[in-house]
Amino acid sequence: MVIILAPGPSVLFVIARAIAWGRATAVFTVAGNVTGAFSLSVFVALGLGPILQRSELAYIAVQWGGGLYLVYLGIDAIRKRSAHAADMTNQGEIAPSFRRSIRDGFWVGALNPKGVVFFAAVLPQFIDRERGSVTAQLILLGAIFAILAFVSDGSWGMLAGTARNWLATDAKRLERLRATGGTIMIILGISVLISAIVSA
Repeated sequence: MVIILAPGPSVLFVIARAIAWGRATAVFTVAGNVTGAFSLSVFVALGLGPILQRSELAYIAVQWGGGLYLVYLGIDAIRKRSAHAADMTNQGEIAPSFRRSIRDGFWVGALNPKGVVFFAAVLPQFIDRERGSVTAQLILLGAIFAILAFVSDGSWGMLAGTARNWLATDAKRLERLRATGGTIMIILGISVLISAIVSA
């Protein structure tokens, strides 16, 4: 829930759509985005699940790699917060159709490399290898993630669409939002690394 609430790439994409074109476009974008994210989680589960089921070393390696990458992403988000804020207010003048909003959201979710890291490094911490069927557990967790993300990101979109003028008139507000998301990613990455050390 922490990573879902953090203003990461998907949230920023939704907020940008909300600022530019309003709440309805943002909600349809969220619907596409979580569908794409779930598809990505299934892909990761099918490829990673059998490996994690068999190998403790692979499980620890995934934790370390994912934790370090989350820290990197957080630092990068803080460093580039000004550029990201500028992108959010420069979406063009012609609003996309609802169908295109869903399609665009889907591809942002499905092709998000940060999503791969999350599904590969964070979700496996919540599986129980003793109960078997790691792949099925990962798919279930991916579905839960998608449902929670729809509620959370949809709320972000509704809020940003309502406050679109207030957000768009001060880039510093958007920069602070991005920096907050970066800080949360760093904390989450460190927690993943600590978990890997403790379980080693």
